[in-house]
Amino acid sequence: MTQIEAFAPAKINLTLHVTDRRPDGYHMLDSLVVFADIGDRLTVESATQASLTVSGPMSEGVPTDDRNLVLRAAALIGVPAKIHLEKRLPHAAGIGGGSSDAAASLKVLAQLGNTPLPKDSAVLGADVPVCLVAKAARMRGIGNVIKSIANFPTLHAVMINPNVAIETKTIFPKLESTQNTAMPSVLPGFKNSSDCITFLRTTRNDLEAAAIQAQPVIQDVLSAIAQTAGCQIARMSGSGATCFGLYNDEAAAQRAVQSLQTAHQNWWIVATKLS
Repeated sequence: MTQIEAFAPAKINLTLHVTDRRPDGYHMLDSLVVFADIGDRLTVESATQASLTVSGPMSEGVPTDDRNLVLRAAALIGVPAKIHLEKRLPHAAGIGGGSSDAAASLKVLAQLGNTPLPKDSAVLGADVPVCLVAKAARMRGIGNVIKSIANFPTLHAVMINPNVAIETKTIFPKLESTQNTAMPSVLPGFKNSSDCITFLRTTRNDLEAAAIQAQPVIQDVLSAIAQTAGCQIARMSGSGATCFGLYNDEAAAQRAVQSLQTAHQNWWIVATKLS
C-alpha cells in the first residue's frame, strides 16, 4: 500500500500590516511571511474513505472530524485517504498550523491521487495559499496576492507560545484602526539577515496590541524575549499568541532558549531557522 509522508512547517508573519477592511468584513493585509524548519508531520495512505488520526505532543484538543482542515482538504481535492497527523506545533497559535497542515495535505493527496492541486484552496482559509508556497513570500489582499521572495536570507529565531490559544476571529474586531500604512511598494533587497532585521525594525504587526488586550501574557513573552542576550527584534506572529525573537546566529538563539526555558518552564520554547 502506498504511503507518503509530508512536512507542514510553521508559518511566521515577520510583519503584518492591516491596511483596510472590505465591506464584506474581510481585512486587507500586507505581510512578509516565512517558514520555519519545525512543524507538523503527516503520513498518508490510500483508502476508500477519508479518515484522520492525531498524535504528538500538541495533539490534545485537535479535532479529528470535519472541523479539522486536513479532512476539509481531502474533501476539496476529492482523494480519499487514511491520514495521520503528528501534531508538534501549538494550535490557534498564530503560526498557521492548521493552514500548513491543510496545504501539506493537498500536496501529498495530489501526489497520491495523481491529480492537480485545486485552484480554490483559499476556501480552506486565507493562509492556505501562502502555505502551499511554503517559502518566503509577500502576502497581500485577503491572503490571495502572493509573491515569492527569491534569495531570502536564513534568519535565526526563537519561537515562544505561553500555552495560550487565540482564535484569529476574536482579535480583528479589537483593532483600534483598520486603515494603516502598507509596507513599501517595493521591498528592499536583503543581502543578509542583518539587512532583513534592519528593515523589519521599520515594520509592525498591527494585531499585536489587540492580542495583548485579549491575552496580557503576550506582553510578558515579548518582554522576556527582548531581554535575552543578542535579541535583535521581538515580535508577535499572526494573531498570536506565539511570539518570536531574531538573533544574529544560531548560537545566540540556542543560548536564549536555554535561559528562557529555565525561567519559563511552562512555555513552549524552541529555536528554529526561518526562510
